[in-house]
Amino acid sequence: MPSGTLPPRRSVPLACRRLHCSHGARVPSSAAAFPATRAAALARLAAFVPSAPGYGEARNRVALGHPAVSRLSPAIRHRLILEAEAAASLLEAHAFPAVEKCAQEIVWRTYWKGWLELRPQVWTDFKTAVAGLHASLPKATMQRAADVAAGRSGVALMDAFARELAATGYLHNHARMWWASFWIHVERLPWELGADHFRRHLLDADPAANTLSWRWVAGLQTPGKTYLVRRSNLAAWCDPALLADPAGLDRLDDAVVSAVPLPAVRPPAPAPLAELPAAAPADSARSGLWLHEDDTLPEFGPLAGLRPASIAAFAATGEPDAELSLPRRAHRAAVRADACARAAAAFDCPAAIDPAVSFAEGFGAWIDSAGLRRVVALAPAVGPVADLLPAARAVAADRGVELVLVRRAWDRLLFPLARAGFFPFWENVRPRLAAREAALFS
Repeated sequence: MPSGTLPPRRSVPLACRRLHCSHGARVPSSAAAFPATRAAALARLAAFVPSAPGYGEARNRVALGHPAVSRLSPAIRHRLILEAEAAASLLEAHAFPAVEKCAQEIVWRTYWKGWLELRPQVWTDFKTAVAGLHASLPKATMQRAADVAAGRSGVALMDAFARELAATGYLHNHARMWWASFWIHVERLPWELGADHFRRHLLDADPAANTLSWRWVAGLQTPGKTYLVRRSNLAAWCDPALLADPAGLDRLDDAVVSAVPLPAVRPPAPAPLAELPAAAPADSARSGLWLHEDDTLPEFGPLAGLRPASIAAFAATGEPDAELSLPRRAHRAAVRADACARAAAAFDCPAAIDPAVSFAEGFGAWIDSAGLRRVVALAPAVGPVADLLPAARAVAADRGVELVLVRRAWDRLLFPLARAGFFPFWENVRPRLAAREAALFS
């Protein structure tokens, strides 16, 4: 049966970073390297537990095989495992000081999501900019962008990163930062196109973490702070094997790289977090559970008491398959299938993936065929899933059906704290994690 408390674990911490992932010519296939089921994710977490205290010292080194990172960011992004689960597992296995850096990395993604939730216009502006650039940039610029994205820039290390991303959907955090800086400050290409490229390829492509991290590298997220790729930094943090081919590295010499000048535009002021229910309605209205990719663990948490008549996920999403790389499509499909199977078993209820090309048509057909009077979902964060909400509300309203979005306690308590920079946010969250505040872990 579903449970309202954190699920049972096998000692499961996590290392999840702003732009977190891995590199190397001998990286295994994405199917093997990045768990797409809850069972596999839990096993990976359990294996990572003993090394968590060493994470802070080793995490920045980009080495073949990436022994210092968990490669669980895709699982966290889709909530095959929960942030609260990961944090609780760290604290069950180790004293807080020993794993503080690892715990901090868990909440980086929460910070980014909260920041964007309070400023949704930044996401809207990003989408508008991407569309505008595709329509207006000269063909030569678009061709150069395509060449750099495909690993044909002429800088061997950056091209290796580009090929790894295309093949696996994965890059180490440091590699992501270097490559983003290379795109913006060396190639002088629009940051929005680079962020959109990552969005389409990364298995852990989180709308907030990805978009805002690119803004940070560009110098927009924190006014006056720009991240520059430098050859000396590559030499300090890259495995020598990755630097064996020096082609093009002279373009990254410290004295050569300079920040691209961008207009100084301060981010918008934060708006209040929208108030949403903390639990599903308790009455007996015939309800359906909408299962989406932002949160694939409805059997644990605020929807645990729901008794749905039907469960549906939708092949049509805010990010059509045609936009995405093959590894990302395959990983997302596997996550969706695992979520449906688990939810069907946990809620003892039929669950299916609707194949309709149109989300609105599929959503309406599901409501009609299941005879629903209410649709319940875990609240998606600002991004492609939330972009479907206007269509979902319109379809439901046309049928006199209620759409109820329920926000997890972790999000409800932490998103409002993301009003400024990360470190004020962390200073607020840190003592609550260290004390294992019950409300955060409910």
